[in-house]
Amino acid sequence: MTVEVGGSAPDFELKDQHGTPVKLSDFRGKKDVVLVFYPLAFSGICTSELCTIRDELPTLGGDDVQVIAISVDSMFAHRAWGEQEKYEFPLLSDFWPHGAVAESYGVFDGEKGLATRGTFVIDKQGVVRWKVENAIPDARDISEYRKALAELS
Repeated sequence: MTVEVGGSAPDFELKDQHGTPVKLSDFRGKKDVVLVFYPLAFSGICTSELCTIRDELPTLGGDDVQVIAISVDSMFAHRAWGEQEKYEFPLLSDFWPHGAVAESYGVFDGEKGLATRGTFVIDKQGVVRWKVENAIPDARDISEYRKALAELS
C-alpha cells in the first residue's frame, strides 16, 4: 500500500519511548504532523537527521506542529537513544507486528526488515499534504519540511 498526497493518512497507535500509547488521530483538529520514518536508532544518518529536527523544531511551526518519529526499534532502544540525544518528540516503536505501520505507509523494506526514510506532512484534518521517500543511505533535507509546512499556513 502507498499513501498518496491528498489522501487520508492511515491512523495508528504505537508506544513511545516511555511506553505511552500515541495515536495519530489524537492530533486531528489540533496540530499538523510531520511523520518521520527512519531505519534504526543509534545509526549515523538517523541520529544526524533527528538531531537536526530537534534543533530546528521551532522553525518547523512551533506549537502548531507535532513531530512523530517511527522505526522498528524497541521502546527500550528508543528510550536510551532519546535520552542520549535529548529528543523531546515521540519516538514510536513499530516493533510488533514488525513494521506494520511503515508498511501501511508504503515505506517498509521487507528484505531488510526496516523502514526506509519516508516523511509525511499531515494537516490538521488528517490529509497527507506532502511526502518524500529517500533510500536508506540518503539523508532528507529539512528545508523541504519547512517549505511543505509553510504551504499549510
